[in-house]
Amino acid sequence: MRVEGDTREGAAALDARGLRIALVAARFNAPLVERMLAGARAAWARHGGAAADLEEFRVPGAFELPLACRQAAWTGRYAAVVALGCVIRGDTPHFDYVAGQCAQGLMQAGLETGLPVVFGVLTVEDEAQAMERADPARLDKGGEAVESAIETARTLAAIAAGQG
Repeated sequence: MRVEGDTREGAAALDARGLRIALVAARFNAPLVERMLAGARAAWARHGGAAADLEEFRVPGAFELPLACRQAAWTGRYAAVVALGCVIRGDTPHFDYVAGQCAQGLMQAGLETGLPVVFGVLTVEDEAQAMERADPARLDKGGEAVESAIETARTLAAIAAGQG
């Protein structure tokens, strides 16, 4: 089902050729994050990205994603950085602290570095929601995150070149 404002139909025109992107993935909730990584890799290939230009890094969990993404962005080696992880609400306030700080930290990393730092972190109520969103054959949030990175990197390059 498409909702108004959904841009996935324009994703076919994306061109990853010549870009280099870092994927920074959390090991926590690994089975779900691995599905997101599969979707991210497939989207990268589908849009012409070379396998050698998609570098992957791992961190323990979602809370560690912002720092690692910021460091990757500061290297100057990438056109964009994609954070992939999954935080599932539980019986404690842990979800609120981790999900909120992760989102804030990733936004800050992008603003500080001037590089797209894409929020590909699932923040869900339960494992069923996570599975639906992580599955490349269903909602494919890993693939969407890579497509967002490609599009935003191209947009920033156009802005820098004065092309409107």
